[in-house]
Amino acid sequence: MLTSLTLENLALIEQKEISFDARFNVITGETGAGKSLILDALSLCAGERADSGMVRHGCEEASVFGEFDVANNEHVAAWFEEHDRSLDDDILLIRRKISAQGRSKSWINGVPASISELKSLGAILVNIHSQHAGLELLKPQFVVDWLDRIGELGDLKSATKTAFHHYQTLKKQADDARSQSAQRADRMALLSAKLADIEPLLLVNFEEIEAEYDELSNLETLMREALEAAVQLDNDDDAPSVLSLLGRAMRICDNNAQASKTFGECSQLLALAQEQIIDAAAKLTDYAERELPDEARLDELNGLLSLAHRLSSKYHTPITELIADAADWQDELNMLSSLPDNDTMDAKVLEAYQAYLAAADKLDQARIQIAPDVCERLEARLLPLALPNARCEFAFNEKSAEHYTAQGKYDIALLFSANVGMPLQPLHKVASGGELSRMALVMQVMAAGDGAGAHPTLVFDEVDVGISGGTAQVVGELLRTLGKHQQLLAITHQAQVAAAAHRHILVHKEHGEHTKSQMQVITDEAQIDELARMSGGVNITEATRAHVKSLLADIRHADELTANISADEMAQRGKDT
Repeated sequence: MLTSLTLENLALIEQKEISFDARFNVITGETGAGKSLILDALSLCAGERADSGMVRHGCEEASVFGEFDVANNEHVAAWFEEHDRSLDDDILLIRRKISAQGRSKSWINGVPASISELKSLGAILVNIHSQHAGLELLKPQFVVDWLDRIGELGDLKSATKTAFHHYQTLKKQADDARSQSAQRADRMALLSAKLADIEPLLLVNFEEIEAEYDELSNLETLMREALEAAVQLDNDDDAPSVLSLLGRAMRICDNNAQASKTFGECSQLLALAQEQIIDAAAKLTDYAERELPDEARLDELNGLLSLAHRLSSKYHTPITELIADAADWQDELNMLSSLPDNDTMDAKVLEAYQAYLAAADKLDQARIQIAPDVCERLEARLLPLALPNARCEFAFNEKSAEHYTAQGKYDIALLFSANVGMPLQPLHKVASGGELSRMALVMQVMAAGDGAGAHPTLVFDEVDVGISGGTAQVVGELLRTLGKHQQLLAITHQAQVAAAAHRHILVHKEHGEHTKSQMQVITDEAQIDELARMSGGVNITEATRAHVKSLLADIRHADELTANISADEMAQRGKDT
């Protein structure tokens, strides 16, 4: 909700901070006093266009500072998360500056913000209904959302939206798959060919193959070297060998083992060495006496190595990396092979489309079914607001299949007629500004009936145009009822409407060296004086003041009586009146 507004050098305002009640706030004052400046300031906070004409004459710049309490407002929290901004507490601060040259700067919680950001956030915080601004209820989406809310169709609406998006997702996947089917087939053929190329190398250990080929290619030389090594270790010739020299050392150690522990330990070590040398000599002898390499095996190994070099050159990749890449090729081929074919995808799309149609039919039929009752309730509430002949009707026109949306299969419009004998037409074509404002008021009252969730601050400008007397009193009661569920501001010239407010803000001019507009919250006698002026004009009599006091007393009494009365009962009371 809006906590306060601070205006500096804005038009006729020099400097003023005004605070607001969480419920129904009314703004009054004589024509030209500057009542709309509060709305202008709030509009600037909501991202509306600024111009140099808003800057007070003789000043370099004007500024507006709005403070909002956003505790438990999940919509604001979601906005901050979406825009990667931090919301540290429950207070939201919006500042807007306008230079005398018409330039504008904005801040959200002290951080610079663009006008688009301010506008999107402002749409969550404020909803302004005036004769000079586009009304929300003229937007087709508002009418649909309002009907769904009044009819409690949230679950059906959500199911339709989910089914539509699921269908759209599958349809896009199917379209993409179809457009890429040729490329996919080419890719699969390429992967298969590459895997076929390298398959022989995948069945062996390439490093072992390389080592085996190197050994067999040099086997004759290795056999001669093995024989030479074996002779050095052990031979029957007169030339000394490792084993004969080792035997001499072992005898020396054995002879002296009793005399020294060291000789005994060395004797044991030399015995172990003798065993290992004998084993080594035997293995070298066996290797030297083995058969020459099998030419068929050499040819097989040579073929594998030649294939490896050829593939490495073909793919410009070392063979070890190429073998590692083959695993990725196989994974990709498996993935592409597992993708459903076009016929399977088309079947899934059709199934999702049928599910969407079923959900949309349920939603649209529920809307059509509840529409007459909603219109009857709407007409009943318009009746006491100087619209005794108001008629409303929802028009449902089915779209062509290619234009179905997540909202359903129908275009939905709210038709209206305020006069007997006149045909029903789209609201924006036939309703006057005052009629639109009162229609918006009633629709908001009906939508706010449950008080659920976080609502924007509602602003009604001249909602009472063309009404007076008892009708104005009913408007005041409706605004006060709405104020129980959400914050609202209203500019009015009707005492009956102003008397119903929870907070009364008076705007008036001061004429000195420079004309200024002043704003103040009024209560008690000051409020009675202002209501008397609104009721009786220039000449305020005691009778007028007594009437005002009676009006205020009636409001307090009505609060007591309607504390437990539903919104529909309130409407029926107005209809009966």
